Amino acid sequence: MKNLVIFYSLEGNTKLIADAIVKKTKADVLELKPKKKYHNSGFKKYFWGGRSVLFKEKPELLSYDINVEDYDNIFIGTPIWVGTYAPPYNTFLSQEDICNKNIYLFACHGGGGADKFYKNIKEVIPKNNFKGEIDFKDPLEQGKEEVLDKINTWLNNVYLNS
Repeated sequence: MKNLVIFYSLEGNTKLIADAIVKKTKADVLELKPKKKYHNSGFKKYFWGGRSVLFKEKPELLSYDINVEDYDNIFIGTPIWVGTYAPPYNTFLSQEDICNKNIYLFACHGGGGADKFYKNIKEVIPKNNFKGEIDFKDPLEQGKEEVLDKINTWLNNVYLNS
């Protein structure tokens, strides 16, 4: 079975988790990259990021050469913005028809909101087998071993033992 990790990361938190999942599952990687970068600090970060979520913007993405249809297991990772996934997913999910896949969800946040992300993405791509969910609070600020242990435990429970 082929594995794919799809992620968007503004500050590196989601990338940290994605990289660990890639290493453990030997997955291919698709990093969603908007053509126009978001502000990653200060007031502008929250204002423009929040505005983009609330208006359901679809930022133009850099092209990629991955065919999602080729994969059985897809890990989807995002930072939580205004309680849901980051806007690059609005674009990606409108361009891709993801069906009949095993889906694993992971999220990074500063204080919660992962439940709304899980609910929203399941509504957008409902014809899949959702196998597991996990979220991380500011993983770059945590001990690396603690974060890696949490990822390994999760993967052992929902991926390797399924």
